[in-house]
Parts: sequence; structure tokens; C-alpha cells
Amino acid sequence: MELVSVLRMMGGLGVVLGLLGVALWIVRHFDLKLPGRVLGGAERRIELVERLPLDKRRSVALIRRDGREHLVLLTPEGPQVIEAGIVRDAIDLAASEARVAIEEARQAEARANAAAARQSFGHMVERASGRLTRTRDTI
Repeated sequence: MELVSVLRMMGGLGVVLGLLGVALWIVRHFDLKLPGRVLGGAERRIELVERLPLDKRRSVALIRRDGREHLVLLTPEGPQVIEAGIVRDAIDLAASEARVAIEEARQAEARANAAAARQSFGHMVERASGRLTRTRDTI
């Protein structure tokens, strides 16, 4: 292989890894989530509400089944139920509504930022095309 071929290959690899790094940064920075699967109108009976790692080997999971929540400790030795049949009360509902409001505000801010970025990009394109037109006219 020639030196130029090796450099071209390494450059291509660097570009691909750079693009993957930028994509990962965007996903983490904007907290992007993949959309859930759409079921044929069927209500899901069980869902993972939240999972909190305690250390490298143990975590706590809050699982909802048929409207009831269960707190489970997940360990290498096996799962252990900490609390079963947790019923949601008014405090839980208020906290849930507050989380929904915060998420809606976060999404509105993200939409506003995206609109501002689109507008800024549009202005940059207009300025660049104006410069190109002026340059072609002078040549």
C-alpha cells in the first residue's frame, strides 16, 4: 500500500469516528429519546417506570403492573421485592403533573432553539449566496 492510500484510509476513519462522536454528543446534550414502539391500540399491562443504579452490581427498579407499582431490588443473586402494591396518592399525582409540565417546557425550549438555529442558518446561507453572486458578477 502506498502512503497516500494509508493516509486516505486513516482520514476516512477519523471523519467517521468524528461524526459518531458528534452524534453521541447531540443525543446526550439534547437528551434525545427514541420513540416507543406503537402497539395495535392494546394497553400495556406492565412497564418499567424508573430504574436507579445503586452501584455497579445493584439497582432499584420501579415497575407498574395493572396500575399498581412494585419496588424491586435487582442484584446478581436475583431480584428481591422491596415493596409491593404501591398505590399512587395525591402527592404522587401532583409530582407527576409537575414532571409533565417541566418536560413540556423543556420540549418548548428545544423547539424554540431549533427554530432559532434554522433561522440563523437561513441567514448564513443568504449571506453566503449574496457573496457568491457578487463574486461572480465581479469576475
